[in-house]
Amino acid sequence: MIKKFIITGMLCLVATSINAQRKALSLNLQSKEDTTVSPIVKEKVEEYATKINTIIQEEKKQMESELLALQAKNLDKIEFDKQKAQIADTYSQKIDTRIESLGFDLDQVIQKQVRYSLLNSDVTSNEELKEKLLKKFRPTKNLDGYFSYGIMTLKNDKADNDLDKNLGYANNLEFGLKFNYQFSRTSPWGLISGLGFSWRTVRTDNNMIFSKQNGDIFLTKYEGSLDKAKLRTGYLMVPLGLQYNFSKLKSAGMDVMYRPYSDGFRVGANVYGGIKMASNNIVKGDSQGFRDKSNYQVNPFVYGAQVTLSYDNISLFVKKDFSNFFKDSYFQNDKALVFGVALGW
Repeated sequence: MIKKFIITGMLCLVATSINAQRKALSLNLQSKEDTTVSPIVKEKVEEYATKINTIIQEEKKQMESELLALQAKNLDKIEFDKQKAQIADTYSQKIDTRIESLGFDLDQVIQKQVRYSLLNSDVTSNEELKEKLLKKFRPTKNLDGYFSYGIMTLKNDKADNDLDKNLGYANNLEFGLKFNYQFSRTSPWGLISGLGFSWRTVRTDNNMIFSKQNGDIFLTKYEGSLDKAKLRTGYLMVPLGLQYNFSKLKSAGMDVMYRPYSDGFRVGANVYGGIKMASNNIVKGDSQGFRDKSNYQVNPFVYGAQVTLSYDNISLFVKKDFSNFFKDSYFQNDKALVFGVALGW
């Protein structure tokens, strides 16, 4: 059962990440469609080119008439070439003068093309340009995939119990979707939430394994050579908190200011809650091996708090459960403490 949740979650994360990458590419790396010429610019350039071609054809026709008349004079080659060059210079100047009189404003055309390249749309006024900029640089509201891995330990304020004395390497693997909601275009503050799957694994040392009898759980010595002993539990997690972004304000032009909410250095703090999906006690050794997915008294609900330091797409975090790892009086008061790294958080 737990494998099905993991595989399903990973597929959702990959699909979301691919979709997010496509969106990022459409903004940061202009597509072929985005780099085409503005329709207005294209129309003006084609119109200008047509007029230039008309001028050239008209002047060329008159020049050819004068050259035919020059040939009829039967001049020697040196004189013919001299007068031919004079005629070509005369018509070249006439063409330049007529083209200049068209009054083509190259700066205005360039400005229109720049606006089109930035906004992928033609704008005809400053008001329309500002409206487009306000739409383009809206407050961040997105849903992105994330993945995290952390080293986990169990802490309590009582004397060490059997698990504390025999605790081996423990870890917390998590993946899911993070929701970002920036409060305003220029605000450094934002809401963070989402949905994730947490996969917590507790390993035992000293040849000890988790056992159960009449519903009670305890650690017992494994008779033989032990290769693997771990209790793995999956939780469906929901975080809720705030994030502060230290990025400086940037100008998009036309007095439109914005703050890149997902870039640069950020600090976040959130609480979280989770519900257990499945547990699996995995033992492998030379005398016996088994996988038991029955109840090992792991707490069906978890809650706690997390502090995160992020830079661009990489984060370091510390999370602490306020709930006991096991319920009732089993391994009393042990609470998970996790130090880890995340991508996309």
